[in-house]
Amino acid sequence: MDKKDLTHLATELREFIIASVSKTGGHLASNLGTVELTIALHFIFDTPLDKLVWDVGHQTYAHKILTGRRDQMETLRKYGGLAGFPAREESKYDCFGTAHSSTSISAALGMAVSAQLKKEEGRVVAIIGDGAMSAGMAFEALNNAGTMDANILVVLNDNDMSISENVGALNNYLARLLSGRFYSAARKAGEKVFKKIPPVIELAKRAEEHVKGMVMPGTLFEEFGFNYIGPIDGHDIDALCATLGNLKKLEGPQFLHVVTRKGKGYQPAEDDAILYHGVGQFDPPAGIKTQSSQNKTYTQVFGEWLCDTAQIDKRLIGITPAMREGSGLVEFSQRYPERYFDVGIAEQHAVTFAAGLATEDFKPVLAIYSTFLQRAYDQLIHDVCIQNLDVTFALDRSGLVGADGPTHHGAFDLAYLRCVPNLVVMVPSDARQCREMLSLAYHHLGPSVVRYPRGNAIGAEFTSTDSLVLGRSKIVREGDAGVAILVFGPLLHTATLVAEKLNATVVDMRFVKPLDVVMVESLEKKNRILVTIEDGVAIGGAGSAVCEALGSKTSRVLRIGLPDKFVTHGDTTLLFKECRLDERGILEQINEFIGIE
Repeated sequence: MDKKDLTHLATELREFIIASVSKTGGHLASNLGTVELTIALHFIFDTPLDKLVWDVGHQTYAHKILTGRRDQMETLRKYGGLAGFPAREESKYDCFGTAHSSTSISAALGMAVSAQLKKEEGRVVAIIGDGAMSAGMAFEALNNAGTMDANILVVLNDNDMSISENVGALNNYLARLLSGRFYSAARKAGEKVFKKIPPVIELAKRAEEHVKGMVMPGTLFEEFGFNYIGPIDGHDIDALCATLGNLKKLEGPQFLHVVTRKGKGYQPAEDDAILYHGVGQFDPPAGIKTQSSQNKTYTQVFGEWLCDTAQIDKRLIGITPAMREGSGLVEFSQRYPERYFDVGIAEQHAVTFAAGLATEDFKPVLAIYSTFLQRAYDQLIHDVCIQNLDVTFALDRSGLVGADGPTHHGAFDLAYLRCVPNLVVMVPSDARQCREMLSLAYHHLGPSVVRYPRGNAIGAEFTSTDSLVLGRSKIVREGDAGVAILVFGPLLHTATLVAEKLNATVVDMRFVKPLDVVMVESLEKKNRILVTIEDGVAIGGAGSAVCEALGSKTSRVLRIGLPDKFVTHGDTTLLFKECRLDERGILEQINEFIGIE
C-alpha cells in the first residue's frame, strides 16, 4: 500500500474489529489500541521473514486480519475456529504461541540469536504491553539481551494515561532524530575517539544519559544495554513508520516506547477500558448493557466470602496478580483498600509476598487463576509449603474455561498440587460448599487451596448442612449395582445423573488432599468397580490418588478426567462432550469398562 493510505486502512480495520468482536465476543479495548502500531509494523517489516513476537496476545486481532484471516474472524474463539491468541499451527505469521504474559522478549531473543547463528538477515520484534513489563521474566530477558549484540527490537506498548502528556510533536521528532543513522554514527564515532581516554568517554556517556533523561523516561532501558527511543504517539502512523524504518537499519538491541490508548476509536471502550477488555456479544451503537443475573458465579461466591471474613478478621489480606475484576476482588478493594494488594503481573512475587505476610501473623488470601499459579510453582513449594505457612489460595478458573483455550484451561492443578507436602486441596461441588471450604481453608493453620471453576455456581443441591470435616467425604447417593462413583468437584451433578441410570453409589469426595482413604477402602470392599471423576487431567490427578491408596487393586478403578492432550478452545459444553466428560460420555466410559470386566 501507499503510505498515505495507511490512515484510512486504520479506520477501516478498527471498524471491522468492532463489528466482528461484537458478534463473537473477545478482547476489544486492547485490540483497538494497537491498530496503527500493527499496521506500521507490517508496513515496515517483511513478515514472516521478519518475525513479530506478540506478548500476551490479546492485542493481535489486527495482526490476524492483516495476515489472511479476515474471513475467519467470525469463528474467533469458537470450537474449530480461530484462537483468541497467536498460535503457530494457525498461521506462519504467528511465529510464537502465547497467552500468558511477559514471554515475548525471551522468545524474540532466542529467535534473534538463531538468526545470528544461521547468518540470516531477518529482524525480530517483541511487542510487549506496559502491564507485562511488571513481570520479572521480562526484566530477566532485558538483562540478558542487553549483554548481546543480537538484532532485537523491543516495542513497549504503553497505554498508561499518566504519561500521555509526554507524547507529542517534540517527542516524535526526538525519536526520529535519535533513531536515525546520523545520530547512531555520531555516537559510535564518539565512542571510538574517546574510548582511549576513559574519563572523557565516561563523561560523554553520562552527559548523553542526562540529556536524554530530561525528555525521555528511558534511562532504565539504556542501563540494560538497549538504545532507547521514545515515547512516541502510537496512533501516529507517520511517526511510527519513520521511527520503525530507522530502527530496522540499526544493529544491536533497540527499544521503542510507544504510547497508545486502549479502546481507541470506540468511545465506550475509551471511557471504560476495563469493562471492554473482554466482552461477550454486544450492539456497537448501544454498547454493553450490564445485566444482573440471579445465578451467582463461583467468583462472586468467593468475593462475598472475602468481604464477610475481612469484616470479622482484620488480619485478612487480599492479594491478586493483576486480576482484580476476574478474581472477584472489586468490592473488597473498595471496602478494604488498605488490605488489598494488586501486585501486577507477577505471580511468583505474589506467592512469596503472601508468604512474607504469613510470617508476621497476617492471614493472606491469594486469588489467582489455576493456569497462572503454574508460573509460581517453585514459590508455592519453596516459600510457602516447606515453611508450612498459613496462606489460603483461592484457585479460580479450574477445569475447562472455554473460549480462551489450552493456555487458560485449569487442567493441571490437581496433579501438580496434590504431590506437595503440607498442602490441603479442596474441591467444592456447589456454591454453598465453596463458601464453607473457603472458611475451612482460612482457619486451617497451614497452606490450603480451594479450587473452583469459571461460570455460574451450582446451587446447594448436594451440600448437607453438617459441618465440613477436613479430609472427610460424603455419600450423596446409595446404589446397589456394585458401582461406586467418586467425584472430585463440580461434576458431581453430572455424575449423579449417570448414577441414576446405573443405580450406582455416588460419593462427594470434597478433598483431594488429605484423601478420605477410609471411605475409599470401604467402597472398594462393597463394590466391584470404582469410578473416579474429575475436571482435571486424569494422569496424576485425584483418580491417581485413589489408585495409590488401593495399591495393587487398581485394575478395578476407572479414572475419568481430561485426556492426555491440550484441549482446544470453544464452548465448554462442546469441550466437555469432546473430552467425554458430559453425561453421555461418562456413561459410555463406565459401560465400556464394565464390559471389559
